[in-house]
Amino acid sequence: MGAIPFSDEEQSGVTFRVWAPFAEQVEVLGDFNNWRPSAPHALVDEGDGVWSKDIPEAQIGNQYKFRITNRDSKEVMIKTDPRGKKIHDETNWNSEVVEDAFDWGTDDFVMDPWNELVVYELHVASFNRSETEPGDFVQLMEKLGHIEELGFNAILLLPIFGFKGANSWGYNPAFPYDIESAYGGPLIFKEFVKEAHRRGIAIILDVVFNHFGSEELDQSLRRFDGWRMHDAHDGIYFYHDWKMNTAFGPRPDFGRGQVRSYIRDNAIMWLDEYRVDGLRFDSTVNIRNAHGNEGSFGAIGEGWSLMQWINSEIKRHAPWKISVAEDLQTNEWITKETGEGGAGFDSQWNSFFFHMIDRNIIEPNDANRNMFQIRDALTFQHGQDMTRNMIYVNNHDECGTMFDRRKYRLNERIWFGNADSWHARKRTTLAAAILFTAPGIPMIFQGDEFYEWGSWRDTVEIDWDKKERFAGIVRLHQDLVALRRNLDGTTKGLTGSNIRVFHLNHIDKLIGYHRWHTGGIGDEVIVLANFSANTFLNYRIGLPMSGLWKVRFNSDWNGYSPDFGNTASFDLQAEGFSYDGMPFSGTLGIGPYSLVILSR
Repeated sequence: MGAIPFSDEEQSGVTFRVWAPFAEQVEVLGDFNNWRPSAPHALVDEGDGVWSKDIPEAQIGNQYKFRITNRDSKEVMIKTDPRGKKIHDETNWNSEVVEDAFDWGTDDFVMDPWNELVVYELHVASFNRSETEPGDFVQLMEKLGHIEELGFNAILLLPIFGFKGANSWGYNPAFPYDIESAYGGPLIFKEFVKEAHRRGIAIILDVVFNHFGSEELDQSLRRFDGWRMHDAHDGIYFYHDWKMNTAFGPRPDFGRGQVRSYIRDNAIMWLDEYRVDGLRFDSTVNIRNAHGNEGSFGAIGEGWSLMQWINSEIKRHAPWKISVAEDLQTNEWITKETGEGGAGFDSQWNSFFFHMIDRNIIEPNDANRNMFQIRDALTFQHGQDMTRNMIYVNNHDECGTMFDRRKYRLNERIWFGNADSWHARKRTTLAAAILFTAPGIPMIFQGDEFYEWGSWRDTVEIDWDKKERFAGIVRLHQDLVALRRNLDGTTKGLTGSNIRVFHLNHIDKLIGYHRWHTGGIGDEVIVLANFSANTFLNYRIGLPMSGLWKVRFNSDWNGYSPDFGNTASFDLQAEGFSYDGMPFSGTLGIGPYSLVILSR
């Protein structure tokens, strides 16, 4: 489907193929016929509502549109190709014929195992931009070294589909096959993916299938061939009953075969043609439920089966590529295998972890911190494999201002207007340390690593000056990433699914947990976190093994910030009596709002 260049011994040109089941006639207009309708460029009805024609006069680089005559009303419409891969907003949304072939060179990249992933979420336009123009893939490539130096091995890109204007979060897709022209288009996106792979960084792309939404839908998807039902105006790509509306835009008709294929083909295109390494599906709860909630009332069975189909196709097509759901519920069926009746996602955003950690980090009064909720956040998982959980303490929704202007980054949520305070820095770094030591795939949002604060806006660049100002907090993130990925071979347990909260002191606000993969030296990890403003110099905890336990990380180190207390947290020798239900124990110091990591 779409515009497919062809070349053989006899001729070359472009095949145009489009779905328009209620059309009487479909023609293609473009540079090759001076944008005038003519009989040689009328498409042929293939059946099942599909029209196509080989046009020898057309070539790569030509712009084009479809001229569609509705069979009932005889209305004539000029429409952008729904599968257009390069769309020009400056020329009235013309599609351009593009060459799919690309020189990938020696790129045979395979992403790291999912249990070793650490994810950096970013928005192309605001990551690296000028004061007047949004960032693009070229400017993003200029900053890839920063992400590589931090140690992140995966980037989650906010949606890059074509939208109106130069600025958007990306969740208003009108042209789902198009790459936003302000970002650079298909060729430069492939160059970006290739360069990221060269640096060992996987690319996960945010896709939006629960709704399509912006006024540009009129140019293409909305009433594409002129058909409408009753008072609904959206046409063949959308529902026309109680399932039709979401809070963000019209919902595609997940029960109609061609619409299902349109969405499925889009997902596979990103994985295959653009070689992205995974997909994050926006608001899957709005694919499976008309009201966007967990209730059985409003369930959309064909939405569930569509997700199953796409995930089964990914498993068949490229099982090493990850499929992530943003469902924001605690439904374990999202990540169950399709053969069991599950939706088949490999992972999902763990909003329970976020809410439990967030409320107890931003709570101003130590006495009100609920250590049982911290325990529950650490131990809650969607399924037994920790990779089924993508965890975070910030993301674009929680620190952005699209819908709620009270949303700010975590440090600002801790103390509004005083994000630079000691209290905010100590508790923000504590949350970061919890994030990288909890079971799950950890993810941060752009700028977290150099202590960006305030609200994120898509039109404002993150403050790169803070990278030098808060170099110590950058170092803290580098250290946590290295430990989480087990780069030194001493903390393999952080890549495992196993966790046991063995110490919970609700009175003094400390929690201790044991992480391991398969067990043994270089694997077993002990984490002690202090959620209070008190310092403890000789705090006893249980230990699972004898021998010397070395401190691998102390968030109170003054190398992370000159005003951190540098509380002495020394290596300790396990003592031979049990404590906390462990066969051994020992004592160590821990500073206020701090976390210490030990391993054998």
